[in-house]
Amino acid sequence: MLGLLDIHKAFAGQPVVRGVTLAAERGRTVCLIGPSGCGKSTLLRIAVGLVAPDRGRMELDGRPIDADGWRAARLRIGYVIQEGGLFPHLTAAGNAMLAARHVGWSLERCRARVSAVAEVCRFDPGLLDRHPGQLSGGQRQRVALMRALMLDPEVLLLDEPLGALDPIVRFELQEELKQLFDALDKAVVLVTHDLAEAAYLAHHLVLVRAGEVVQEGSPREVLDTPQGEFAERFVRAQRGHALGSA
Repeated sequence: MLGLLDIHKAFAGQPVVRGVTLAAERGRTVCLIGPSGCGKSTLLRIAVGLVAPDRGRMELDGRPIDADGWRAARLRIGYVIQEGGLFPHLTAAGNAMLAARHVGWSLERCRARVSAVAEVCRFDPGLLDRHPGQLSGGQRQRVALMRALMLDPEVLLLDEPLGALDPIVRFELQEELKQLFDALDKAVVLVTHDLAEAAYLAHHLVLVRAGEVVQEGSPREVLDTPQGEFAERFVRAQRGHALGSA
């Protein structure tokens, strides 16, 4: 459903993404993993139209997205940025409604949709009138997810959605996200540096290093048969970290 084909991007002459091809299909979750600064978040920003690639193209439903088609395509893609990105002066409901209000939905329709996505995201409706500063980290992440789902997009992109949460809340939300992805039946692309989280949530893993894909496959394939020195070190380090944290 969403395709990135031979994507290249450099900033100030420094390559950040080097010839990446990526496909996300309905009902499946693709996870981009790799160390900090490897280009994962840049790929998501390119996929959502916030950054233009230097070379390559994006497709939605097999059709190329040109410069004139980005507005329409953007409405079909939900995006959760790092740490949620909520506006502190808006309530939880106000944050969730942003995109819908922008495209002209009535307040009545917005409120009905907010109630629906709050239920889907297990967000207490009694908290909708609170501001982000009055919510816990897990509650703020639920609001960010509600905002991304407000227009019922076909594609959902999430950039380190659980990275700033404490371990217990993170574990609980991992379980909720997995159930949510299964229920929504959307194309999902998730960015994380946590291999265990990626393996739990995704059908397909894409390991990135210095802007290039070094290995991709099922979680079992990546965990059991890492290809090349970097993949082996990455898997070994992640397993060692998990054991050391136990």
